[in-house]
Amino acid sequence: MNQSEISISAFEALRGRLFGLAYRMLGSRADAEDIVQEAYDRWHQASHGSIDNPEAWLVTTTSRLAIDRLRRLKTEREAYVGPWLPEPIVTQAPPPDHDLDLAADLSIAFLTLLERLAPDERAAFLLHDVFEVGYAEIAPVLDRSEAACRQVVHRARERVRGDRRRFDVTESAKASLLQKFMQALETRDEPALIALFAPDATWTADGGGKAAAAPMPIVGADRIARLVLGLREKFWAADRVLEFATINGETGLCIRDGAQLMAAMTIATDGERILAVYAVVNPDKLQ
Repeated sequence: MNQSEISISAFEALRGRLFGLAYRMLGSRADAEDIVQEAYDRWHQASHGSIDNPEAWLVTTTSRLAIDRLRRLKTEREAYVGPWLPEPIVTQAPPPDHDLDLAADLSIAFLTLLERLAPDERAAFLLHDVFEVGYAEIAPVLDRSEAACRQVVHRARERVRGDRRRFDVTESAKASLLQKFMQALETRDEPALIALFAPDATWTADGGGKAAAAPMPIVGADRIARLVLGLREKFWAADRVLEFATINGETGLCIRDGAQLMAAMTIATDGERILAVYAVVNPDKLQ
């Protein structure tokens, strides 16, 4: 194997990890793929004799590229029509991290919380708490001291974990709630729908101005029940199918018109009731 083949092999062994990092940073498959490709181009042009640790070099390069891209996206996302949600990764099985070579936080709810962080904070938090990168390796990514990086991660962790309701909920419990949701929707049973949601549950839909979606999150079980029943009456078609899918590694629902994906929906739950719904209906995010 020549040096070029060794270089390509080393990169391909880390491609899933790099994509997972870039996707979690940006919430977009296309942007993540662009970042990974740019990291590959730089890797291909680098002098490998001076690189002691290829993984550290590639993670650092990918992180810096993602930070720069996220800064450029800030204005665009501030002008976005309605709530912005990450682009979902929808599969039938297995969960996407089997492909990404990762097994950490990937849910839509978690990625949405990360939007509250500045690009540097987001990178530091993900590298340390999700990818288990040490502060010594994070320091050159942010061009800060190790002590400063510790503070950045601490602040980011407080902002994210403080707003995150964590419950030890099995995928079968989620599937059971979603099955009841589908049954109540099919029978147009408003009381049953209301009973499925916590009183202060939220429904956040991302239409991006290109699909019907509430411009602000809907709050309250009764309001959510009326919303989904109204959407069913207004938009349901004979050839549409509501079915289970794996969305960002967790059990969710998707709506399809034949092969066309029309919506992807995930939930946050305590195992007994639905606490939050995240629905992506923007067709640009469902390619």
